[in-house]
Amino acid sequence: MQVVVLAAGQGKRMRSDLPKVLHPLAGRPLLAHVLDTARSLAPSRLCVVVGHGGKVVREAMEAPGLRWATQEPQLGTGHAVMQALPELEADGTVLVLYGDVPLIDSATLRSLVEAAAGGALAILTQRLEPPKGYGRIVRDSGGRVARIVEEKDATDGERAITEVNTGILAVSRARLQGWLAALGNDNAQREYYLTDVVAAAVRDGVEVAVRQPASNHECMGVNSKGELARLERIYQMNKANELLEAGVTLADPARIDVRGELACGRDVAIDVNCIFEGRVSLGDGARVGAGCILRDVTVGARTEIKPYSVIEEAQIGADARIGPFARIRPGTRLEDEVHVGNFVEVKASTLGQASKANHLSYIGDSTVGRDVNVGAGTITCNYDGANKHRTVIEDGVHIGSDVQLIAPVTVGKGATIGAGATIVKDVPPGGLTLTEAKQVTRSNWERPRKK
Repeated sequence: MQVVVLAAGQGKRMRSDLPKVLHPLAGRPLLAHVLDTARSLAPSRLCVVVGHGGKVVREAMEAPGLRWATQEPQLGTGHAVMQALPELEADGTVLVLYGDVPLIDSATLRSLVEAAAGGALAILTQRLEPPKGYGRIVRDSGGRVARIVEEKDATDGERAITEVNTGILAVSRARLQGWLAALGNDNAQREYYLTDVVAAAVRDGVEVAVRQPASNHECMGVNSKGELARLERIYQMNKANELLEAGVTLADPARIDVRGELACGRDVAIDVNCIFEGRVSLGDGARVGAGCILRDVTVGARTEIKPYSVIEEAQIGADARIGPFARIRPGTRLEDEVHVGNFVEVKASTLGQASKANHLSYIGDSTVGRDVNVGAGTITCNYDGANKHRTVIEDGVHIGSDVQLIAPVTVGKGATIGAGATIVKDVPPGGLTLTEAKQVTRSNWERPRKK
């Protein structure tokens, strides 16, 4: 079995310079969804036909084993499949898909391929009310498919037909090549329609097997930003329903966006307006507050992510508490029972078990031990204008408010640093370290006034 994906259309109604098939659905290009589904069928060859923006599409989607064909100029779907034939093997079944139909299900396609394996032309149809914009399935008096008529070429009676063509079909490579070679363009668009192979099959006495998707949204294409938005909501509701079926508590299934893979343990709870990107794993009993964004994150059991926290490419242990309004940047590892509070930013750092930074701090390029307390307003000054340097804070350290740690610097085990200190040298273990300054009052000083 081989797959051809048609992705040459310009997408004028998208009103965008970006090729239509690269517009994102759930954070990934439309075409990526189609290719993933196609690969799940294990085809011997997978070919994408590009046209408008072909170079950009290839650069964005290039992958090992993926074959490419170019349709220039664009003369219809039949013409597009013709361009793919040289990239296909000489025999076997060919499945034709569309790069702007991202929700097609692999089970639906397997059924179609199985129907074609017996020598039939297998087409995917569905019933729509209203059927506007789609080619209609015309049947004979015995109920057999006779042909497909495009809407622009249909009579008033044919336009009233509600069974429509999705364009997705499967047929033997040999028959497809012969029918494509005989296609004409005697129609309103002066194009070579792939749908005309149905009439050719009827003429040659080949069975036309019809299959239909489990849900109509599987075959919905994208031709405008409005249609893209509708598909996004369908996709997200499907994801939300999968999570609910798995036992996840969603405060509102209509207000969650999964733009990748979200794996949840038991008794996970997610509040409204959260976004999950890349691969995210939430351990048993984890809770995610409203408005959080998590990308490529692992969260341990019973950890609570409080509202409006942003976490990227990080690992968080069990029984931790993050936020609200925390930012955890790439390369961060937070061990069990860590507290990172409001308006705290952590980047490329490790915080050991039970360490805390609860207020208004920046911890960057640092290794923080166990049971460390970082006071409000403390920052690690890790950048000298040219290079990044590392800060090491050993176990049991207590850092007062508004401290600056000028990296590279090490704070020894059990040390205490007084509020307002600027640390430029290593701090020995234990004891209290201060940077003292005499307090001065100038009694004759006058506050500046506006001119």
